[in-house]
Parts: sequence; C-alpha cells; structure tokens
Amino acid sequence: MPRKARELAPVEIKRLTSPGLYAVGGVAGLHLQVTERGARSWILRVTIAGKRRDLGLGGYPDVTLAMAREKARTTRESIAQGIDPVAERQRLRSTALAERLRDMTFEKAAEAVIAKKQAEARNAKHGKQWASTLETYAYPILGPMSVADIELAHVKQVLEPIWQEKTETATRVRQRIEAVLSWAAVHGHRSGENPARWKGNLDAVLPAPAKVSKVEHHRAMPIDEMHAFMEALEKRQGIAAKCLAFTILTAARSGEARAATWEEIDLVAKVWTIPGERMKAGSEHRVPLSAPAVELLKALPRHAGTSLAFPSPQGGKLSDATLAAVLKRMNVYEKATVHGFRSTFRDWTAERTSTPHHIAEMALAHTIKNHAEAAYRRGDLLEKRAKLMKQWATFLATAPAQAENVTPIRGAGKETTEA
Repeated sequence: MPRKARELAPVEIKRLTSPGLYAVGGVAGLHLQVTERGARSWILRVTIAGKRRDLGLGGYPDVTLAMAREKARTTRESIAQGIDPVAERQRLRSTALAERLRDMTFEKAAEAVIAKKQAEARNAKHGKQWASTLETYAYPILGPMSVADIELAHVKQVLEPIWQEKTETATRVRQRIEAVLSWAAVHGHRSGENPARWKGNLDAVLPAPAKVSKVEHHRAMPIDEMHAFMEALEKRQGIAAKCLAFTILTAARSGEARAATWEEIDLVAKVWTIPGERMKAGSEHRVPLSAPAVELLKALPRHAGTSLAFPSPQGGKLSDATLAAVLKRMNVYEKATVHGFRSTFRDWTAERTSTPHHIAEMALAHTIKNHAEAAYRRGDLLEKRAKLMKQWATFLATAPAQAENVTPIRGAGKETTEA
C-alpha cells in the first residue's frame, strides 16, 4: 500500500520554489508543480480506465491550497461515478462553442457576405444592391434569427409574398439568402441542407420563375420616328442632351457614355475604348465612332479638373435621371426610355439592314451566349462594326421617304425586351 503524503500547510506551500512535483497531501494524488521558470500550478494525478492522467486544477496562488483540495475531492468523486473529467471538459467546451456559434444572426452573416461581395465587385453598386434587397425583404423575418435555426418555412415566408408580383427581385433575394446560409455553413455556424437552395428544394414548393415572371419591357422609340427625334435633340444645348445623342449614336449603355473620359477616346482613330471594369460583361470594348459622333465630341468644351467628356455642372458624372429628364422635357418619355434606344438600334439592324446577328450583338456589347461560337470568335470585328455605325448615323440623319412613313399606333411607342 503506497505511503500517504503528509498534509502540507499553506505556509509550507509558499516555500516550495525549486522546480519539481510536490505531493501536498489532503487528497490522494494532489501535487504542486513548480517549473524551471518558477510558475506554480496544481496537478491531480489519477488513474482513469487503467491509464494515468495528470489533470490541471489551476495556478497557484490564484487557486489556494484549500481550493485545490476541494477541486481534487470533487474530481475524484466524479471519477468514482464513472465520469471522465477530460471528456467532460471537452463536452462543456464544445457546448460553449456551439452556443457562441448560435449567436450568429442572419443579419450579421449577411453583413460579412456583403463586405466580401463589395471587395470583389467592379463597383460599389453591386454591394449596395445586396444590402438593399436583403434589408427590404429578408431582414424583417430572418434578420434577428440565428442562422442555425433558419429552415425552409422561414425562407418561404420571405419569398412567397413577392414571388409572383416581383419575380426577378424575389429570385435575387433567394440567391442571396442561399449565399448567406452557405457562408454560415462553411464557417461552422449551421449544418445540414441549405433551405434556400432551388433545385430539389424550393422548386418543389414554388412555381418556376419563368412560368410566373412578368417581362419588364423597355419603351423604345419606333424606328421611323428616330430622324425627327434626333433633329429635335440636336437643337437642345445642354450637356445631358449631348450625352444622350452620343449614347444613341454609339448604341452604348447610358452608364458607359456618362462615364466616358477623354483618355478613352481617340478622335484620330475614331475609336472609343471602354475599359473592362466599366463594362457589364467585364471585358474591354472598342466602339467605332461615326463622323457625327466625332463632330459631337469635337464640339464639346473641355472642363478643368475633370477628364469626363460629359461632366455634370458640379464636375461629377451625370446621373441616369438627368438623361431621362431630357426625354421628359421633350415629351417623349412615355414613348421611350434611354435604354430603349438600344432596342430601337437592334430592331433597325434586324428590319432595315442585312447585318449578321453576331455583328449587331457585338455592337451592343452583348455576351455571346453560344460558348462554341464565342470560342472561335476572338476578334471584335471593329471594321465591320464601323461600317454599321456609319450606316446607323446616316439613317438617323436621313428623313424617311414619304412612302415609307409608318403611322404609329396611338399612345406609347412599341415595346421590346432587349436587355
């Protein structure tokens, strides 16, 4: 039978300063450990399932001799009842970690994802769109919820009220909820299936977007009214009117024209090169400039302090509402939107020219959806597109023959679905 250690008094414990492991008595296996650096801590040496374990009970003097003996007795009682103190500590630690993870709300997770998206996006607008849609539709229901608790029923509660009336928006909300919950799963805040997943999940409870979506048309000026409109537009002297005319002559998107800089424009080569970060598809796009487009640019004043070709009075970029305001002042806004002129251009190429489909699409900087075709088309067909834009400018400057005049239907101009 092993010899029982003598019970040391607190004053004796205080004197133990040399490195070593000292039995302090009072509870079998209780020791004071002194390291080479002078740190002192309590160790309880026990046997669990036939294996010797050294269990730490805290540091001295924060844990006093009396406290160490009490901890040692409690630990030995647990072992006698078949409880493994090490496994129990790990369980409690895991439980505490799980509780901390459950504190991650959907809104906090969304903020982390939005920050990541903003860092990746070509412009800040993308991150703002994420924040806006989630704040409007998801946060009222999911915002304060733990991401671990979100289930299919909660996602349905967000989506069902807007699924048929605002299908495109609802689809984006679903995708963004799915992304947030995926982020939460990867970071250990939730487990199991993603309740916002479409295939094999929400597609069983919600109608397919293509079946219920209402296509939003861009109001487009009828082809045969373009000459009269351009004549009226040329009489307007404001910078917004000039920007709108340039947008139409180049068949560009409004944002591309409004942000055009003189560094991008080569008046000699008659080419406007838009950098990839400003293009919807993310790739550089060269725009051939027709003679009227070049004349319009040459007539523009250069403004100190900005490289923008069409700066606002304050020196910044014109807003899209500024160009729309031109249409309103000309009393044609009910008939055409700024973006709708791209639709008119596309209709003109199809109905009034023999332009091949791929050249017209390239003029509009549309992404080639046919991957096989895209793989073989490496050039940008600039020369052919230059001829097309010259033809477009000539058409805009030429009054329709009387016999070709088309009587427009009363009311708004025709609508198209060009994106």
